[in-house]
Amino acid sequence: MQEPDLQIKIGERIRTHRIKKNMTQNDLAIECKFEKASMSRIESGKSNPTIRTLYKICKALDVQITELFKDKGML
Repeated sequence: MQEPDLQIKIGERIRTHRIKKNMTQNDLAIECKFEKASMSRIESGKSNPTIRTLYKICKALDVQITELFKDKGML
């Protein structure tokens, strides 16, 4: 899997969990102390988030970081 594909898959997973929590991108960005534009880039796969960033997002969404990678073909 190419790196851009991985970024897109992770962004899709974040978006899915965010929507399940009835949060907007702005809500999640505020919770993580990010700019909304940064959250938008992460969810769209245009940004390569660090482990620390993924940790903050997962903490705000109350999901394990492994949930972002639980898909055959992700790695």
